[in-house]
Amino acid sequence: MNGRNFIKSPVKCESEVVEFRKKFTVEKEIKSASLAVSAIGIYKAEINGKNVTDSVLNPGFTHYFKRTQYQEYDVSALLIKENEINIEVGNGWAAGYFAYNNQKGIFADHTSLIAELTVCYTDGTAELITTDESFEVYSSKTEFAEIYNGETINMCHKEMLLGNAVYDTEAAEKYNLIPMQGEWIKEQERLCPIELIITPKGERVIDFGQNMTGYVEVKIKGKRGDRIVITHAEVLDKDGNFYNENYRTAENKMTYILDGKENIFKPSFSFQGFRYIRLDEYPGEVNLNVITAVAVHSDMKRTGYFSCGNEKINQLYHNTIWGQKSNYLDHPTDCPQRNERLGWTGDAQVFCRTAALNFNVKKFFHKWLGDLRADQGQNGAVYGICPDKFAGHSGPCTRISAAWGDAATVIPWELYRAYGDKKILEENFELMRRWVEYQHSAGSEEFLWLGGYHYGDWLAMDAGGDSYVGATSNDLIASAFFYYSTTLLIKAGEVLGRDMSEYKMLKENIYKAFRSYFMENGMPKAELPLTEEVPGRKNKDAHVDTVRKGMTQTALVLILHFGLYAKNEKKALEDKLVQLIDEWDGLMTTGFVGTPYILHVLTAAGRTDVAYKLLFEERTPSWLYSVNHGATTMWEHWNSLKEDGSFWSTDMNSFNHYAYGSVCDWIYGQAAGITVTDEGAGYEKFTLTPHPCKELGFVNCTLNTPKGTVVSNWYYKGDDVYYEFVVPAGSAALLTLPDGRKERLSGGKYMYTVKG
Repeated sequence: MNGRNFIKSPVKCESEVVEFRKKFTVEKEIKSASLAVSAIGIYKAEINGKNVTDSVLNPGFTHYFKRTQYQEYDVSALLIKENEINIEVGNGWAAGYFAYNNQKGIFADHTSLIAELTVCYTDGTAELITTDESFEVYSSKTEFAEIYNGETINMCHKEMLLGNAVYDTEAAEKYNLIPMQGEWIKEQERLCPIELIITPKGERVIDFGQNMTGYVEVKIKGKRGDRIVITHAEVLDKDGNFYNENYRTAENKMTYILDGKENIFKPSFSFQGFRYIRLDEYPGEVNLNVITAVAVHSDMKRTGYFSCGNEKINQLYHNTIWGQKSNYLDHPTDCPQRNERLGWTGDAQVFCRTAALNFNVKKFFHKWLGDLRADQGQNGAVYGICPDKFAGHSGPCTRISAAWGDAATVIPWELYRAYGDKKILEENFELMRRWVEYQHSAGSEEFLWLGGYHYGDWLAMDAGGDSYVGATSNDLIASAFFYYSTTLLIKAGEVLGRDMSEYKMLKENIYKAFRSYFMENGMPKAELPLTEEVPGRKNKDAHVDTVRKGMTQTALVLILHFGLYAKNEKKALEDKLVQLIDEWDGLMTTGFVGTPYILHVLTAAGRTDVAYKLLFEERTPSWLYSVNHGATTMWEHWNSLKEDGSFWSTDMNSFNHYAYGSVCDWIYGQAAGITVTDEGAGYEKFTLTPHPCKELGFVNCTLNTPKGTVVSNWYYKGDDVYYEFVVPAGSAALLTLPDGRKERLSGGKYMYTVKG
């Protein structure tokens, strides 16, 4: 596509959607026709009144200055002799209100369109129609559209010719077009309402039974001028009233103005996160049969399936699946509802292994890692979000934090393990290497990362239930991840056949420095000096603000999982972790950083019994606390909804975050026992090490891998456990049963019994 042919409206628009139109004639017999389109904003394209695609929210969200995707469609079947192309463009992520402070126009102060229609004829000739000043620009029935705030669609709107399009020479210079790399964003599941509620306040509220990302579709005929006004929410308050204060300034409001004809209303330039809708205005009686919730997310293929005999664990798994679908809308967002919806690198990092088990995310992350590479600083820095929509604006997302920036190493490595494709490492090796070099240069010590601002063990509760950041030393976390990222870089380099001797020496030096600074007598120091900037807390603890803790559950988990111990220290560290869990009355205190690893560490220590106790725990903090309180997706906080029915806060309290859903990689890998090995990436080699538990009852787990389908099922008969496994042809599995038996399995079906 010729990136010079951007056009724009001749009239300055704020939040209105404008429509670009052009008529053209086809005189000869068509062999094929294709339409390539992109926009700075969101576009919806039609030819002769028919959509050119069933995908939505195109061209997706990228750092538009560096990477603006365009899509190409086969439109051969849509062309006739006399034709009209119509392309509507709204503000979307690029030109609308977005980010924390509702900044307007992060990437552009107006929308732009670029398109090329190529028509090939049977006589061997071709015709090219490109966006130019011959396109007419009209106002549209979508009088308002913003990602956070919803849309107003007025069927009574009298469309006006605004004039002919003008060339957008600035856009042609600023934006770099690339062919589409990610998955299509599509309408997926359709959910019928389960209940019409009249709240104590007298509000008409519809419950769809599932928190989700997407929008509501309404099919209705009413009087001309009648209005439908819909507001969205995730939860009801303790009195049963509609509650959406946690959306902050994001209005999530849809307004439809009827024209007297039957219409089907749904947005095209925004999306909402919701389970409930409130009918602020609605003509006549509410007919639930004409109202549908439409889930929207990237069109990823499901690969993992799990069920067991414990309905609460099944609900937890369900919540994780829906949390991923809700937040994998073209890029891995943190949440889909409030005025945020950002591609937080930390959330993506902690969940990526689970993500690749649940769905095929290879193409999804191929696109996003391209954005991450484009956004990486010249000094190797990787920022808190990607795409970096702030684009030079000041804001909290411009921070560089350990565990967040480590998405640069963790995600490529986990994708390689999942899919066995060396191209993933080849494409991202420099991203990985430059991030490690940034860590190497950060802080006051060469082989530690001391100082700076870090998000730390985000939302851990060991610094108080109302703290944003846990008590674990951020310096310890940062230095531990420096070591871990260096380890992964070495592994990636060795897969690619590179000389990694320099980084092996760096790893050894980090190991020595870490142990000298953070540990004594084989244990983390109880207290460490405060050198880092600690993010603000709701309730500050003076002690925690003068020193940070080295002896926490998260500190022990990182030391054990990353291998920052001597062999003779391992048992004592594991015992200390179990002791700290006991001291917290059998509860874990980990946040975003420690939670993904804690059950793995316990299982590796031979304490799967403690791991299961944490999995089945129902007090907060625990996974099942939210399940018991009606969650249908993962919560941001362990205590987003408190026991007394009050909410953690209004400023940062999403009921659709997926980070804590990372527990599912332990469920796949330890409860079911399916774990790919580093040496057998892509499931050429994997382990089958199931850990049966009577409280689970049974496990049925299926994983569709690049090599074929892996199955691990087990169930009880009395105290005896029966196992059923499937290993795909061309794969090799090392089976370890609880009675100590070990066998090497090749492709085939297998059955075993372990007597109780």
